[in-house]
Amino acid sequence: MNRINGIWLLAFIMLSLASCTDDTHHPADTLSTGTIEIAADETYKPVIEQQLKVFDSSLPDAHVHIRYEAEADCFRDFFDGKVHLLLVTRQLTAAEKQLCEQKQIAPSSESLAKDAIAVIVNNASPDSLLGMNELKGILSNTYKKKYTVVFDNQGSSTVRYVLDSLMGGQKPSGNVFAAKSNEEVLEYVAKNPDAIGFTGMSNVSDPAADSNNTGAFIRTVKVVSIRNDSAQQFYQPYQAYIALKVYPLTRNLYYINRDSYLGLSRGFANFLVSPRGQLVFAHAQLFPLKMSIIIRDASINNQ
Repeated sequence: MNRINGIWLLAFIMLSLASCTDDTHHPADTLSTGTIEIAADETYKPVIEQQLKVFDSSLPDAHVHIRYEAEADCFRDFFDGKVHLLLVTRQLTAAEKQLCEQKQIAPSSESLAKDAIAVIVNNASPDSLLGMNELKGILSNTYKKKYTVVFDNQGSSTVRYVLDSLMGGQKPSGNVFAAKSNEEVLEYVAKNPDAIGFTGMSNVSDPAADSNNTGAFIRTVKVVSIRNDSAQQFYQPYQAYIALKVYPLTRNLYYINRDSYLGLSRGFANFLVSPRGQLVFAHAQLFPLKMSIIIRDASINNQ
């Protein structure tokens, strides 16, 4: 009898230990509850803050804390396991996918919206129309007018995009420096007539624009029209021109989720691709990629 009781006691202890182990590894968050850290490209702070506001109003038991960082820092935190989800402007590279395999991460990703790089100058600047070759000249310090070029951060997605798209990977020359944020880029350009800045679309959209003034830009700086060589026309980064890809400097916003379980990172990602999340992108003048938008030609009657 004592031997049988000993066997049952041993079995009970083993089951208890297994139960404790399961509780330790069981995720504390669900699709709609819990607390997580995510990292977002600092360029998108205005629109992501709006997304979070709508998400929080629907799910009071869900707590998403966002780190707004340069793109390079976002990916560093992702691979260090400090954040569950990324909101960035590129997919994982082949080397990063291999690193995911080594770390036993099974990431999922999806495109959310199409964005644009806005080129801004001081309101007193004579340059309101620029071609791609002229932008290259400004960055390489060969343009007729000497500009101070301002980016948001040395490791930002904006710097990477501009260098890859305009400079072929080469570094710019002349008077080029990085501010600490997109807000500082706007402030510097607004105060300096010889400055030109590069920033994300959501930073120059006017949040106070009403329904009759959709797509208006802030007035503290001038948003430059960029020439599309194929169409032989100049375009500003309006939503329709982003959607039709006639504005030359466009890019996508993606989420990259490292969690394989149905947790809060998946819940927030699902919200961003849902009709409500896509509508927030649309109101911020980005072009949502997961909802249908009809673009119609408009004619102006001067009578």
